[in-house]
Amino acid sequence: MRLLGREVCCVRGGREVFSGLDFEAASGEALAVVGPNGSGKTSLLRLIAGLLAPFAGSIGLEGGDAELTLAEQSHYLGHRDALKTALSVLENLAFWRDFLGGASFDPAEILAKVGLDHAAHSPASFLSAGQRRRLSIARLLTVRRPVWLLDEPTNALDSTGKTLFTALMAEHLAGDGLIVAATHIPLGVAARELRIGDAS
Repeated sequence: MRLLGREVCCVRGGREVFSGLDFEAASGEALAVVGPNGSGKTSLLRLIAGLLAPFAGSIGLEGGDAELTLAEQSHYLGHRDALKTALSVLENLAFWRDFLGGASFDPAEILAKVGLDHAAHSPASFLSAGQRRRLSIARLLTVRRPVWLLDEPTNALDSTGKTLFTALMAEHLAGDGLIVAATHIPLGVAARELRIGDAS
């Protein structure tokens, strides 16, 4: 499986954010997108996720499920934690499973992997910022998708949370998944670097 971008141009609000961008990542690989604030790192992830349309160029997935779009084979973990605060931790996981069309899963195992097994029945509104991030990360495990698109994924995580997440990324890559991550700090797993230049 290979994610390919060719001559990608992004225009937002009438301003060209970047153009002529080529990139690729294969199964088992991580691609770290780096660059200054405003250079288009988040925009690139949103283009891959299908949340924005490229102004020019193409983005595609070779060797994935031919019946599904790239967006349907991707998880996008953005800056904001996509939680329903009125639901418990477990209920959030069940919501994501149903919304994303997933099969049965073991929530206890998933929560243990992100260090939230003790908070399974707590309302999401009671969680700290770091715990909310861990719950968002749990969504990546609730329904299997080969492409992880991560925007500053370790925001709000303490050292233990970062260690847990590094292990989850390594496990995903070992299972032939691929990762594209916008980050200002080392990702924690071996990654090729895609640098996006200064914003104009």
